[in-house]
Amino acid sequence: MSIIKLQDLYFKPYINKEEIALIVKHLAIQVKAELPKDEIPIFVGILNGCFLFAADFIREFNGNCEVSFVKLASYNGTSSIENVKQLVGINEDLTNRTIIILEDIIDTGNTLQEIYNIFRHKNLKQLKVATLFFKPDVFRKELPINYIGKSIEDKFIVGYGLDYNGLGRNYPAIYQLSTKPNMKNIVLFGPPGAGKGTQAEFLKDMYNLVHISTGDVFRFNIKNQTELGLLAKKYMDEGNLVPDQVTINMLKAEVEKNADANGFIFDGFPRTKSQAEALDAFLAEKGEQINGMIALEVAEDELKIRLAERAKTSGRPDDADPAIIQNRINTYNLETAPVKVFYEKQNKYSGVNGVGSIKDITQRIAKVFNTL
Repeated sequence: MSIIKLQDLYFKPYINKEEIALIVKHLAIQVKAELPKDEIPIFVGILNGCFLFAADFIREFNGNCEVSFVKLASYNGTSSIENVKQLVGINEDLTNRTIIILEDIIDTGNTLQEIYNIFRHKNLKQLKVATLFFKPDVFRKELPINYIGKSIEDKFIVGYGLDYNGLGRNYPAIYQLSTKPNMKNIVLFGPPGAGKGTQAEFLKDMYNLVHISTGDVFRFNIKNQTELGLLAKKYMDEGNLVPDQVTINMLKAEVEKNADANGFIFDGFPRTKSQAEALDAFLAEKGEQINGMIALEVAEDELKIRLAERAKTSGRPDDADPAIIQNRINTYNLETAPVKVFYEKQNKYSGVNGVGSIKDITQRIAKVFNTL
């Protein structure tokens, strides 16, 4: 989950779809358990917001039921207004029936009060309310809320049927109103020999960013025997891959050290889709995001020439071994393919020609960077 923008506002991840599914399941089980064995309730959903909640709730409800909907318009932008503008009732005969209202969210209670007015003279057997979310700090009505999925703070949310000016209902998770991201963060990618390190240094100075190189972070933590460094070394000494979470925690620590930065250049990370998801989630918690992935594109033949030249001065024997070079290039292509797709789906991927003078390549990257 990452930050989303709807018109002029930004929203950060708040409740993921897995937690929502558990809340809905628990509500359905609770409602079913408290109904008489042969009772056939009528579930009344409040449109438009509850359509996703109602659909999932009814699928989780293990028993016969009927379903209907009423529509009330009580929102304008991000503010709940006092007067309900529009009401569409239901036509079923409700005499001696059990009605369970399904609400996506209850805040002031204005909408719920209007619903009670609908059913006041319907000769019901009983009327109950089940809401996915409840804002206790702003609820002002003396009405019973029988089933509450999750109590939340009084901040505007979207997703899972909830909207901002009609947008955002289709997101499967819940997002909370946030501030506009202040940082400009990029993922800088490229195969071995593409010149990432060189370009990162130029970009760091040009835009006053913090350069975080996965390799440098690993070496620092291992050399200084930090808790994470010792843990990473243990895995490496045993011939095992360092788990994603260890790597992510190292990078989190680097970000925390530079909380006031203008932004970050992530060099060599993320290398997998799961790492990319974790990075998105971490930044979103801070109201920030990855603005773009910039990949230096260099043909394999050119990479091999560069690495062979670098071997003369780098002191790295693997730079001179053709088999090792080919394996490193192959590994890069395999690893980065899903990461590239991940950022492409967010419209954040940009490929940049990595062949030419250092100055020319820097200008190409800067041209992309300035549009993020």
